[in-house]
Amino acid sequence: MVQPMEKIALFIDGANLYSATKSLGFDIDYKRLLKEFQSRGYVLRAFYYTTLVEDNEYSSIRPLLDWLDYNGYSVVTKPAREFTDSQGRRRVRGNMDIELAVNAMELAAHVDHIVLFSGDGDFRSLVEAVQRKGVRVSVVSSVNTQPPMIADELRRQADAFIDLVDLQARIGRDPNERTGRMSEPPRFMERRGPTPGVGGDEELANR
Repeated sequence: MVQPMEKIALFIDGANLYSATKSLGFDIDYKRLLKEFQSRGYVLRAFYYTTLVEDNEYSSIRPLLDWLDYNGYSVVTKPAREFTDSQGRRRVRGNMDIELAVNAMELAAHVDHIVLFSGDGDFRSLVEAVQRKGVRVSVVSSVNTQPPMIADELRRQADAFIDLVDLQARIGRDPNERTGRMSEPPRFMERRGPTPGVGGDEELANR
């Protein structure tokens, strides 16, 4: 799937990935994830994208972002937008699609293979554009959730599809390691989009 010593870039849609792994019942160990792809080639960059709500309710995202920053990932964030819906309820909305797409297009000339951790069908056009530049694209998501986390059009466009179930043994965190960690996982804003199941919380990295 990955050719020896090819240059690889990882693009992780944080909220989408966490939503998928939560549905599958396991947590990502981000140290193991990075090592897994480093064993397959030269990882030039590993990007992690998420939106932030700047209040105490969502402050538990900080340990994850700090850990990633110090352990080989490039973290890209932006503030979420807050609004009040027609029933007067406070909502938050935001996504990182533009930021991810811009970084992918900028890096396409310098890598052989892009691995996109997302099932969001909005990325189909990006995948096609990167492929036109001669870059192979693998998409990591899952068809083993109900409904499937991966949009069909994105799966069809990718050069390869990797199901998270097939990676679980190599990038999942040992459930026993949860003992003694924070009792409450970080709460993240829900990502809005047309892909079923997109959004939710993201888990703390293995520290």
